[in-house]
Amino acid sequence: RRVHGDTRLPKMVKVKAHEIRNKAPKELLKQLDELKTELSQLRVAKVTGGAASKLAKISTVRKGIARVLTVYNQQRKDGLRKDFKGKKYQPLECRAKMTRTLRQRLTAAQRLKKTVRAEKKAQNMPLRKFALAA
Repeated sequence: RRVHGDTRLPKMVKVKAHEIRNKAPKELLKQLDELKTELSQLRVAKVTGGAASKLAKISTVRKGIARVLTVYNQQRKDGLRKDFKGKKYQPLECRAKMTRTLRQRLTAAQRLKKTVRAEKKAQNMPLRKFALAA
């Protein structure tokens, strides 16, 4: 009889995001390769009729790969943001996402700018002020 919590299966080491955030990008890529080879071995075991524990481990390994890739991509983006901070042009992935309409709208300076004709008209024919008697 099994006691609750004691499954008698080899313990699966779960990749934890807070642990891999401290690693360097090269270490992350190395860990990613290890996880991918482990996944391929588990898939072979699945085809050849491996143990149930191996089949259950496939999902944890896949999630581990996802976590490593997430952390790697976040670190890469943070590095890009630091490199391009204060520069005139930035890579697309560092720019503010917003919506297409918001990204393409005119800047405040462009909105307030007048044509030569409108400027002449405003200068030569200012708005008239009328004093109203109460």
